[in-house]
Amino acid sequence: MNDDQLLRYSRHILLDDVGIEGQQRLVDSHVLIVGAGGLGSPVALYLAASGVGHISIADHDVVDLTNLQRQISHTTARVGQPKVASASQAMLALNPDVRVTALAHKLDAAQLDLLVPTVQVVVDCCDNFPTRHAVNAACVKHQVPLVSGAAIRMDGQLAVYDPRDSKSPCYACIFPPDHAPEAVLCATMGVLAPLVGVIGTMQAMETVKLLTGIGSRLTGRLQMLDGRDMAWNEVRLQRNANCPVCGTTHTAS
Repeated sequence: MNDDQLLRYSRHILLDDVGIEGQQRLVDSHVLIVGAGGLGSPVALYLAASGVGHISIADHDVVDLTNLQRQISHTTARVGQPKVASASQAMLALNPDVRVTALAHKLDAAQLDLLVPTVQVVVDCCDNFPTRHAVNAACVKHQVPLVSGAAIRMDGQLAVYDPRDSKSPCYACIFPPDHAPEAVLCATMGVLAPLVGVIGTMQAMETVKLLTGIGSRLTGRLQMLDGRDMAWNEVRLQRNANCPVCGTTHTAS
């Protein structure tokens, strides 16, 4: 790190849990963010501000006026632009030292199979189950931690799935691909604006902890936020031996 970076990241460096070594790990890291919307916006901004050296962000959508109520990496002036281009502009405005790779298309299994092995953490900020399951399968196959978040109406959830831990479940253990719930979109059900900020910011925090070596304590735990009552509930998660993705009787494809 140069002198400007030492100054920029000085509040991290002052933390005993991070220090210069932990900050250098952030600078040397590559993270994939899947989704540049309500969750992906705070994740992208905080990871850029924190000094993650290389951030790949994938989203095939463009900025719409209805996004601006909650997707804070976008602006009115950038309506109509690809979300990844808008998010990249916001990240680089915060921290020009960050390298951003903008992927303005859906990631299929083949692309994930190439991309996931190049990163240290994947952050799932998407809004559909097929993509979530494709991302999870790639993370299991390549032993890359997955930080997963979701938010709708006034409810949010957060979990970390770490295939490097033999006791950790994967996303498919908890949400089997052949029993996917009916898709619920904020376009039809609504979402309270700050809720995605709360969940996305926590996703960013767990990512930074994983990268710096502090380590996430959320592995094997699903945290659920009732935003109406501001009440957190937690469910302990178990690995499913019969999981079609990570189970002992199956092999991830």
